[in-house]
Amino acid sequence: MKIVQMTVDDELLAAVDRVVAESRETRSAFIRVAMQAELKRRRNAALEEAHRQSFQAQPDDDAWHPSQRAWGD
Repeated sequence: MKIVQMTVDDELLAAVDRVVAESRETRSAFIRVAMQAELKRRRNAALEEAHRQSFQAQPDDDAWHPSQRAWGD
């Protein structure tokens, strides 16, 4: 692990300190979890955007619907 120095707004740090005091975790642990959650949120947003763009490029077609397609026996 690396030690990282960062600047944090006083009100934000106070809110974090209140939460970690109640949950008995450290500031560092809280911030690590928050950073991981944000990275995951951004990855998911990027995947959703790619998915959205793929559907725009090739819109859903009613002919694809299984009830209208002959699948054979």
